[in-house]
Amino acid sequence: MSTPDEILDYNRQAWDRQVERGNCWTVPVGPEVIDRARRGDWSVVLTPSKPIPADWFPPLAGLEVLCLASGGGQQGPILSAAGARVTVFDNSPKQLAQDRLVAEREGLALETVQGDMADLSPFADARFDLIFHPCSNTFAPDVRPVWREAYRVLRPGGSLLAGFTNPVAYLFDEAASERGELRVAYTIPYSDLTSLTEEERRRLAERDEPLAFGHTLDDQIGGQLAAGFVLTGFYEDIDPGSVLGDHIPSYIATRASKPGA
Repeated sequence: MSTPDEILDYNRQAWDRQVERGNCWTVPVGPEVIDRARRGDWSVVLTPSKPIPADWFPPLAGLEVLCLASGGGQQGPILSAAGARVTVFDNSPKQLAQDRLVAEREGLALETVQGDMADLSPFADARFDLIFHPCSNTFAPDVRPVWREAYRVLRPGGSLLAGFTNPVAYLFDEAASERGELRVAYTIPYSDLTSLTEEERRRLAERDEPLAFGHTLDDQIGGQLAAGFVLTGFYEDIDPGSVLGDHIPSYIATRASKPGA
């Protein structure tokens, strides 16, 4: 497996199986969450646990929002119930089905589109006012095209809210971390395809895990700047329950704006 299309296909099937397994990021929100969002009481996350600051969002009523690589029936339906006009874009058909499930159950006007986060060709230039992109580009082998496409489909003055993994998280041997040890085993940038042994990749496949890639901060943050964005917000978040989380935040969230009116 070496081409982007092969990786995309593999991860599509892996995330479909994660839905079947009940991965926590594939479980749709309940009616009570949607009811609160309709009453203005809502929050969403880009990273595992820390809610996004409320002032990172403009008023949502009528706002055109792209939930980028954000299927699973969670953030998209909440933003829709809060008043936004939401399009959820994801590689996994079963993840998108979770969003449609909530939309049909709650009577939400929410669109779903399947595709590659690095190719937003279904959308015209300057289509969206806001892009919500949680920790999902770890499943893309090259993140810079994601930033360029996000910039293209965002309107001038719009914002990209993005979460991603601190690359330090990919330095350590996973088996040792599960034993409570931090043992440096890899280099950054990291790739499941080239950093792991054949036996380690086999165990990943047995767990139906998608292929992951640990991008450098130069690609994650520098890539946004190179695409034309201006950073206007930043915070870090821990990985709850992980040994690394006891020492350093494992996740980063950024707010980036497209210059213009």
